[in-house]
Amino acid sequence: MLELIQEYWLYFLVGQYPKGPLGGLALTIILATLGLILSMPLGLVFGLMRVSSNRWLRLPVTGFIYVVRGMPLLMVVFWAYFFLPSVTGVKTDQFWTMLIALVVFDAVYLAEIVRAGILGLPKGQMECARSLGLPYMKAMRSVILPQALRNSLPSLVNQFISTIKETSLGYIIGLAEVTFIATQINSLVFTKPAQVFGILGLTYFVLCFGLSRLAFWIERRLERKGLGNRPQAKVAA
Repeated sequence: MLELIQEYWLYFLVGQYPKGPLGGLALTIILATLGLILSMPLGLVFGLMRVSSNRWLRLPVTGFIYVVRGMPLLMVVFWAYFFLPSVTGVKTDQFWTMLIALVVFDAVYLAEIVRAGILGLPKGQMECARSLGLPYMKAMRSVILPQALRNSLPSLVNQFISTIKETSLGYIIGLAEVTFIATQINSLVFTKPAQVFGILGLTYFVLCFGLSRLAFWIERRLERKGLGNRPQAKVAA
């Protein structure tokens, strides 16, 4: 295993870069980070629409969320890479296809996290804000959302962990993320598949375990400050 790391560590980390496109672990982290950052505004909008009293806002987005959440991400990737180009005539490369799929998929899960964070707050928060003369959206933006997002930080970190693991599906469309690179390395050294995929599994474990500990640390820190451990609405399965 050490011989493999010494010989292929750079290829494992960045792929063919700088002599070719960026790949490997660096591409996985960039893809997961961009997926979460770009899906956050969309998730916020969807979350606010989910708790809206206007059914013309609430019902369409609720249906969309349930449809997307009812499908595996693999299906969304296939649609984005094979179906949409056949309809629109616009062909996207592997990176943008995977990023679009992650943004759509993560946005619906973030919407549920935001909704749970909002519904987990006491109703008096909104009533107090409205009694001070704040319009609904300003009360939501200035009073409700800051508290809801703060209480949802551990869940947001958990979603980032899920996003990192979901990037491995880019392998099926030829995206040179870390799983694809590991497969290529395995094709170069046929006799050491256990070592190659052992390194791959260890890489995912280190990333995900480190982030899970970060989520735990954030949760404990919020509890010590008296800002966490509040009842939250259960995220719909």
